[in-house]
Amino acid sequence: MSIDGKEVGQIIIGLYGNAVPKTVLNFETLVRGDTTHPRGRKLAYEGSTFHRVIPDFMLQGGDFTNVDGTGGMSIYGDKFADEKNGLRRFRHTDAGILSMANSGKNTNGSQFFITTKATPWLDEKHVIFGRVIYGMNVVRHIENYGNPSGTPSGLIKIDRCGILDTSPSSSSNAES
Repeated sequence: MSIDGKEVGQIIIGLYGNAVPKTVLNFETLVRGDTTHPRGRKLAYEGSTFHRVIPDFMLQGGDFTNVDGTGGMSIYGDKFADEKNGLRRFRHTDAGILSMANSGKNTNGSQFFITTKATPWLDEKHVIFGRVIYGMNVVRHIENYGNPSGTPSGLIKIDRCGILDTSPSSSSNAES
């Protein structure tokens, strides 16, 4: 992660692959950047930004098409349906929760957000598919560049991302 070209650290996210496999596959594929749009455009988080940062709420990123929060797409096409486990099984009980950003029911694409506090009003509205397991200090640092309007005061960029090789378990890890 970088802010205005200066490296600020990394964030490692544990993913709930067994509970929400379709959402996790979408995220992991975009982290790897190994798929393309039918028109040939690479679908990848690497090089994209966190375009929305609201202190005491969340950081939002994943719009690699328009880079302003109006775009993005999933590996399944433009949008894909909510996975029920991600809506009902997990809750936005703490900072560090990873959820899909959406514009309503069944409108998941590539945009995601990381909470910076408990956000229970988002429960059953946004699919939860992971949580930060390392790098909350980086999340907190990025949060300092936010404001109530959401427009960050610096360019917050995902410079590199990839999948960490971990032992088999109920979740996998993605790094950004």
